[in-house]
Amino acid sequence: MEDNNKRPLSLAKRKSIPIQADNSRVITKPFIPGPDHRIKEVVNRVLGLSDEEVETLLQQVLWDFSGRHRHFKEALINNYKKIKHCVPNSDSITMETRLLLGSYFTCEYSVEAAALFNPSIVLHPNQKELPEGSVRFIMSFRATGEGHISSIEFRSGKIDSEGNMDFDPISNYVETPELCQDKLYNKHLFGLKLTEMTASNEVTSHMLGELGEVFTFDQLQGKIAKLQSASDFDPDHKRDAIDMAMWLARSNYEIKFRYDHRISERVIFPVSENESKGIEDARFVHFTDDDDSVTYYATYTAFNGFVILPQLITTKDFITFKVNTLNGKAVQNKGMALFPRKIDGKYVMLSRQDGVNNHIMFSENIHFWQESEIIQTPTHPWEFIQIGNCGSPIETDEGWLLLTHGVGAMRKYSIGIELLDLNDPSRMIGRLDEPILVPTDGEREGYVPNVVYSCGAMIHNDELVIPFAIADQKTSVATISVPEVLSLMNQSS
Repeated sequence: MEDNNKRPLSLAKRKSIPIQADNSRVITKPFIPGPDHRIKEVVNRVLGLSDEEVETLLQQVLWDFSGRHRHFKEALINNYKKIKHCVPNSDSITMETRLLLGSYFTCEYSVEAAALFNPSIVLHPNQKELPEGSVRFIMSFRATGEGHISSIEFRSGKIDSEGNMDFDPISNYVETPELCQDKLYNKHLFGLKLTEMTASNEVTSHMLGELGEVFTFDQLQGKIAKLQSASDFDPDHKRDAIDMAMWLARSNYEIKFRYDHRISERVIFPVSENESKGIEDARFVHFTDDDDSVTYYATYTAFNGFVILPQLITTKDFITFKVNTLNGKAVQNKGMALFPRKIDGKYVMLSRQDGVNNHIMFSENIHFWQESEIIQTPTHPWEFIQIGNCGSPIETDEGWLLLTHGVGAMRKYSIGIELLDLNDPSRMIGRLDEPILVPTDGEREGYVPNVVYSCGAMIHNDELVIPFAIADQKTSVATISVPEVLSLMNQSS
C-alpha cells in the first residue's frame, strides 16, 4: 500500500514547455577539403570557367542559399579570403569569381541537428518597460550538431507575475560572431599559464622577453616568425614552444555579434584549437560586483577531442564576449560554477576536480584558482557514482540555494537541492535527502537515456525556475516553491 505521508521523489513541477532542437537552423562555416595542393586544384577548375558559366553558377548558389543566411555574400568573401593565397593573380579576378570561389570553400552546419540541452537561465540586461512583477530572461543552451560538436545558443523571453513563461519568437537565421583581432595579452599571466601547462622552456622565455608587458596577437606572431628562422634553440623545443604559445593565444579571444540581430540568432561556435570538438555546458551567472555593477560570466568546458580545458566567458550585453582560459592547479575537470558575488572579498566557485565530489574554491583573482576543498561527498544512493553542481548557487536570506546533480544506479542522473551558509559557503546547513527532479517515463529516452540536468536556475517571485535537459537531447522547465523547499529542509535538519 502506498505511504501517503512519503514525499514524492520529484518535488518540482514541470511546465509544458518542450524546447526541441531544430535542424533547419544553420550557419555558414569554412569548408577546406584538404591541403593547399587540393585547394589549388579546385581553384584552377573554377578559374577555367567562362564568365558566363561563373555568372550562372553564382546565381544558382545565391538562389539556393542567400535566403537562409543574413549577409550571405559577406560570408562567401570571408571564406574566399581563407584560400586567397592559393589563387594566382587574385587581385585581377572579378568579384563574381571571388564569390563563386568562396562558395566552394563554404558549407552549412546545422548547429542543433542532434540536440539542444544543458540550459542555464539569467536575468536579461534589459528590464525596462515590463508589467509589474514580470522579468525578462536569457536562457543559454548547449547545441550539438554533426560530429557531436557543441556550441552555445540563446533564447530570450519573459516571466510574468503569475510565473507564466513566454519565449520571444525565434529567428529563422543563425549567425556566428566576428572574431576581434585586437586582443591584448598580459605577459605575466601568459607566462604563468605556459608554466602551468608545462610548456615553458628557454624558447618561451626568450619569446616573452622580446614582448612588452601587454602585447597583441600580431606582435606575438611577429616574434614567432623571427623564432622560426633562429638557429640558437633545439628544434624540438622551438616547435613545441611555438605550438603551445599559439594554442594558448588562440584560446583567449574576443568575439562580437551585430547589434541588430536577435539573441536567438547568436551562436558561439568553436573558434580555437582547444575547443575544436566543442564548447560544453556553459553555466551563466548574473554577477554583481562590489560597486553594484553587473557582469555576466559563464564557465564552460573546451574540448579538442583529447583534452578538456576550463574556460571563462565575460559579457555585459550578450553582444561582445571575452573568452579566457581559467588558470591554476585547482582548475581541473568539468563543472565550474561561480557564485553571483564575492564573499569576504574573494571570488568563490564550485567545482568537481576529481569527477566524484563537490569542491569549493576561493580566489582574489577570477582567472586564477590554486586551492580547493571537498565540501560534499556522495552519501545517498541516487548520487553514489558522483555529485556535482547544477549551476551557480542562488542567494536567499537563509543561505545559498544550490542545485546539485547526482548519478546513481544505471547511470541515472537526478537533481537535488541544498543550502549553503551565506558567510561560509563551504558549510552545508540544509539539504533534502531525495532529489527534486528525476527522469520520468516520458523523459528517459534520448541521446543519453535516464538523464535530467541543469546548468543554472533563477528565483522569480519565490519560485525557483529550473530549465533542465532531458536525456541530453531536449529541454524543458520545472519550478519549485522556495519557501516550501526551505521549510522541508528545516524539518529534515
